Amino acid sequence: MEGATFSKYSWIDFVFSVIGVCTFLVDWGSDVWLAAEFYRRGDVIWFWVLVGLLALSSFVVQTFSWFWFQYDRELPGFRAQTEGAAVFLGDRVKISCALHVLQLGFLCRHISAIRQGFRVWWRKEGGSEYAVYQTHDLSMLRLIETFCESAPQLTMMIYVMLHTNKARTVQFVSIAASTTSIAWMVVDYHRSLRAFLPDKAKQGWGSSLVYFLWNLLLIAPRVAALALCASVLSGYMAAHFLMLWSAFALWAWRQGTDFMDSVTGEWLYRATVGLIWYFSWFNVKDGQTRSRSAIYHSFISTDGAILLATWWCHRDPVQTQSYALALLIALPLFHLLGLLFKALYYCCFHPKLWRPPARDPGLPNDLPDAHVSLRDLSIQDGALSSRLLNKRMAGNFARFYSE
Repeated sequence: MEGATFSKYSWIDFVFSVIGVCTFLVDWGSDVWLAAEFYRRGDVIWFWVLVGLLALSSFVVQTFSWFWFQYDRELPGFRAQTEGAAVFLGDRVKISCALHVLQLGFLCRHISAIRQGFRVWWRKEGGSEYAVYQTHDLSMLRLIETFCESAPQLTMMIYVMLHTNKARTVQFVSIAASTTSIAWMVVDYHRSLRAFLPDKAKQGWGSSLVYFLWNLLLIAPRVAALALCASVLSGYMAAHFLMLWSAFALWAWRQGTDFMDSVTGEWLYRATVGLIWYFSWFNVKDGQTRSRSAIYHSFISTDGAILLATWWCHRDPVQTQSYALALLIALPLFHLLGLLFKALYYCCFHPKLWRPPARDPGLPNDLPDAHVSLRDLSIQDGALSSRLLNKRMAGNFARFYSE
């Protein structure tokens, strides 16, 4: 069977890489500004909560990046692709380790992707395969960063505004930066998934728009409900998070995820998935996907209703008079609209007719995604180049498009 081919590196990939690093720097700058503002005004608690969120998020992202760097060094053809000066880090283990310890590995991945992409797209040099590989890793790392930092930070900022009943310019800037980061992640991640589709099954930007609206309309009410309930019962919300996060992480373990290449890395991934599920759905395993998705959305819808009801019963009627009823009506409607957009996506935009490459004869039909043969997948570089296929994003692609 002839191998399926997928998009090579293009100017759009380069633009996305540039926008990605700009978004990262703006988000980082707004975080520093907000932390400094908290400290200057004497809000020590919020200062340390924000610093803790930033430190935890950075640690998780850098750890994933380092695990992947170690794995990539063992791939056939990796050293050959990174020997030249086109790659910023290449196979330099000590330099890469130092950068990750200094929490600069993620930023250096952005710089390396831009540098490699410029050489491939503008100068027409070789290395398109590795440039695509880098963009896919960055897309997954941005997804992780979004739900480890941007979503919790957005929840915290809304909570602070509700708790103090006032808002400052820096808080609006932080909320705007976090919202932009989440929105950009959604579009960028979906675009990375689309890159693995064969040309005959390529989706237009309409599918990304519907995908964006579906996620925005589900994530926004979830974040708002969490912040509203936290504004009246902050201690209980801490217990709420720990219980749900632990249960979600165990659910990921029960599904037998196989994303990382080590036991430690896999448990880090499951813990991260638990955090993602606290805010949004993310498919980690093929088979019975619709059943698991229905269970998840039913639970989150029920949990969101309980959070809103709890806030409504414990709120201050005087302080919340101007917006309480509007939120009580709008948030469930937005959530319902998000579910409808998700149904619309799967009815009208999901390429159901596409199937992954044929598996080896004799293997069962319900073989997990991690065991699917990916040797037939290649980048459109005129020759087979599957040895550097990004199996992490390819696995997410197979799970997403098998739903």
